[in-house]
Amino acid sequence: MIDIKFLRDNPEAVRENIRKKFQDQKLPLVDEVIALDKEYRSAITEADGLRADRNRLSKQIGALMGQGKKDEAEAVKKQVSDNAKRLEELEKSEAELQEKVTKIMMMIPNIIDDDVPIGKNDTENVELKRFGEPVVPDFEIPYHTEIMEKLSGVDMDSARRVAGNGFYYLIGDIARLHSSILSYARDFMIGRGFTYCVPPFMIRSNVVQGVMSFAEMDAMMYKIEGEDLYLIGTSEHSMIGRFIDQIIDEKDLPLTLTSYSPCFRKEKGAHGIEERGVYRIHQFEKQEMIVVCKPEESREWFWKLLQNTVDFFRTLDIPVRTLECCSGDLADLKVKSVDVEAWSPRQKKYFEVGSCSNLSDAQARRLKIRVNGEKGKYFAHTLNNTVVAPPRMLIAFLENHLRADGSVAIPEALRPYMGGMTELRAK
Repeated sequence: MIDIKFLRDNPEAVRENIRKKFQDQKLPLVDEVIALDKEYRSAITEADGLRADRNRLSKQIGALMGQGKKDEAEAVKKQVSDNAKRLEELEKSEAELQEKVTKIMMMIPNIIDDDVPIGKNDTENVELKRFGEPVVPDFEIPYHTEIMEKLSGVDMDSARRVAGNGFYYLIGDIARLHSSILSYARDFMIGRGFTYCVPPFMIRSNVVQGVMSFAEMDAMMYKIEGEDLYLIGTSEHSMIGRFIDQIIDEKDLPLTLTSYSPCFRKEKGAHGIEERGVYRIHQFEKQEMIVVCKPEESREWFWKLLQNTVDFFRTLDIPVRTLECCSGDLADLKVKSVDVEAWSPRQKKYFEVGSCSNLSDAQARRLKIRVNGEKGKYFAHTLNNTVVAPPRMLIAFLENHLRADGSVAIPEALRPYMGGMTELRAK
């Protein structure tokens, strides 16, 4: 959510940003919110005047009564009563207008960074850099669930009977591999100076509305029936929510945190031929990184977070590339986002395994996360990035380390977490 003062002073800049995001249907919102804001501020001014009059008139009544001027005092009392009724109307109007302004402001997209490429959708995202040499072996690579099945590591049929489509059982060495990757990711981030956290896996609606747009909420979140609770789609939600209504001392910044959580997503209308198996599912686990920092430091932290993910995948000998999201592919709260994509030897292309995002002060403004600095209070900047999200990452792992005989090599960095195993073989 952008600052209403910025919109008030720079309406054309806000309109141009909306155009860059190809959301022209939102252009009328700018004039609408300006008009409502003007009405809201006018109501505040009139209400403040009436409150001042109330104090002045109350003293006047006392003076008139002291002088024995009862009739004049009664006339002033009537004026005070009339003013009180008007003040009550104004206070009610203030609340209603503020709610309307806030609702519209939450629909207006954040101002994107100047260097974000302009494009309508993800087909116009821009490749930044490749890390590692993508290899296509001289033998056929099966679909990832076939690799897992040969290793007795997955049961999709039972999961469908138990929970429906979009769920899975991981078994044996594959289940151990899944957990080992998460444990390694935890220690990798701790080694980079991040504090490890396990957050709540459910959050209240005010936190949901603080961390994401309404459209994202509807497409992603599972609501707990009968309670003001939602299952988290990523630990970023509850990690940022931790600081709701808090004032952070500037000397404590930056806050660098890495969190583990299960994640639950509806994934509405997102199923296709390459989304069978464990690629796009309703339940998965993830290691995340979160930073809360000063505004002037958020750009630098963005690139640091992105590099952490690249480095993590390279320690596991998986080629990756970074892909900058164009304006039309950016979620409304984000000012910049870069996806990390892993190489798929089977598909002979890259696919998304994580995303790094800078949300500037959008989440902090919604959640009232402020910093107490030398020059006064200001809103913090928040960033997040995926370290790793198995089981999707397992696809890249298995394809890139599969051998011709069906065994899967385990990179050296992961062996301590796999009990010293150097490979996976069918039993």
